[in-house]
Amino acid sequence: MKKTVVLGVLFILPLVVYLFFASGVTNFGKLPTLNPRIDWSEGSAGSALEGKISLIIFLGNAVGENKGYLFNFNQKIYKRFSEFEDFQTVLVSTPDQEEAVNEVLAELAAITDVSRYRMIFAPNNKIEVLFDGLQSPYKLDSNFSSPYVFISDKEAALRGRDDDGDEGSKYAYDMRSVAELNNKMEDDMKIVLAEYRLALKKNNANNP
Repeated sequence: MKKTVVLGVLFILPLVVYLFFASGVTNFGKLPTLNPRIDWSEGSAGSALEGKISLIIFLGNAVGENKGYLFNFNQKIYKRFSEFEDFQTVLVSTPDQEEAVNEVLAELAAITDVSRYRMIFAPNNKIEVLFDGLQSPYKLDSNFSSPYVFISDKEAALRGRDDDGDEGSKYAYDMRSVAELNNKMEDDMKIVLAEYRLALKKNNANNP
């Protein structure tokens, strides 16, 4: 009798655990949509988010001051997801910072492939319009920059958390915190990518 119980535990329990996690993956919830449509309708920025999973960073007119945060992001998030075909990181800055942005990207190029970075240069007032289009509770600082990085899906919807234990609704991720990038943003990016992979598999199965 004991042998039967032991064998049952050894062979059946792993199967039950597997089925539990497999079911969890199949029914894995989507990352909540906090803004169904990011309003970037003005000018050349309008189509920047279409068809891409975009991570949006506002460097404003203080690229040098934000370089450390960008390096945190590059190491913890960008490098882990940059091989995904429809992934991009959008850097928003002022025209006078173009040289500074190129210098930072040149530094990053020494340690990673920077081809998934895309630059948008706009004057201060336009940057405010772009930032307001996210409809988040955050504000730009006096340099028209922000330490937060935002996730936009292929339909230009803002994604985040609506049940975050620290903030309630989480519209963006603080690049100053390596722990937040590791423990929250990385997980949320995996969810978004899993959504599209699952949708692609379903489309392929329905169109053999």
